[in-house]
Formats: sequence, C-alpha cells, structure tokens
Amino acid sequence: MAVRTPHQNVAFESFGTQAHGYLALPESGKGPGVIVIQEWWGLTDHIRDVADRLAARGFVALAPDLFGGSITHDGEEAGRMMSELPEEKGAELLAGAVDFLLASDNVTSEKLGAIGFCMGGGFVLQLAAQQGEKIAAAVPFYGVGQGVPNDFSGVSAAVQGHYANFDDFYPVDQAREQERQIRRESGSEVTYFYYDGKHAFHNDENPAGNYDPALAGAAWERAVDFLQEKVA
Repeated sequence: MAVRTPHQNVAFESFGTQAHGYLALPESGKGPGVIVIQEWWGLTDHIRDVADRLAARGFVALAPDLFGGSITHDGEEAGRMMSELPEEKGAELLAGAVDFLLASDNVTSEKLGAIGFCMGGGFVLQLAAQQGEKIAAAVPFYGVGQGVPNDFSGVSAAVQGHYANFDDFYPVDQAREQERQIRRESGSEVTYFYYDGKHAFHNDENPAGNYDPALAGAAWERAVDFLQEKVA
C-alpha cells in the first residue's frame, strides 16, 4: 500500500464488508504499527489527534471507525451507540484493521501495538485476546466494561493499563481484579497504573470535564515509552 499523505481516511476489508478508519503516518512514511481504539463518542477529533501524536513519535497509527461515521458529544446518545455495537462486530472490524496494517508497506514491525480509551479500553483487551501473537503490546485506558473479554488466555501481548481511582464508570476495584485476571490467565507481562483522577482523565475534549493535564501527560509518556519498547 502506498500512502503519500501524512494522514488520510482509509477503507479496508473486514470479514467481507468494507470498514473505514483514520491513518496517520510519521514524517518518514514508515514505522511500527499501532491500532488506536475509540471511545464511545465515536471517531472524534480527539482520537484522530491521538493517532497524529503517535505518528509524530514514529508510529503508523490506524484508528478504525467502529460506529460507521457516527459521532456524538451527548453521554446518553454515546451509551446508546455503544450498546448497539455487538461486541463480535467490533472485534471483527478491529481484526480487519490488524490485517490491513500488517499488510501495509508503511509498517515496519512484524507485530502491532494497540491502545484504547473508554469503550476502547475494553476492546483493546478483546483485540489482544483475539489476535494473540499479532499484538505485541496492549494499552487500555480506563474502560466501561464493554468489549472486555471473559477469558484472557489468548493474550500474548505485554499489557500496560491506566485506570482512575475515582472512576464512576469502571470502579477501580474492577480494574484491579482485571489486572489480576490477565496476569493469572495470560502469563504475560502486566503493569497497571492507578491515578487520582476520574474517568477519561486523558481526554481533553471530554464533555464531563474530567481531563487532568498532569495525569494525562504522565500516562501518555508511559504508554508511548511502552509501545516503543515492545513494538518499535
């Protein structure tokens, strides 16, 4: 695949259907591949910015559109859109994104990284469990329970989690139990960080106003360093 622009909307095959996403490239045009998984708001400017920021750090970043172009800034509508996405459909779209990136001439890594936020924090673990050896590193940021697999035995990726101590959507006790379960069932390297913030503390566009620049910055640098170590 030849890509001539630093970022663009792309289409790719996924289980017999055409899926779409946002692809961001580093200045060199080539680099290790990372899947960026959206929040329940859709493929927003914030998620595109995350992909752009990863590209600026040397990655080829693909953010698949799990909602078929729908975007909202209303929490009730976001919850409805998330509930209308069957987990198996989301997993299929992400699997197609993995195959698309791995087949790309722009991607220099044999395995991919994956990072997800909110709803994507669950689906990034689903992807790691589903894709096994194709995913070298998985980075979930908080979560809402959607997309989280019941069984982590298929995970071979190293996992680095970022969760909030005061998260009303995914209580920290659940995150700590998730950490223990992944470590127990996968045998992979698992490191979770817990922050004195609220849900979506990394999202500077979050309507609830939970963004915390200090926590976001610390978590981001940890995540990027981790992806560079495991994927680059």
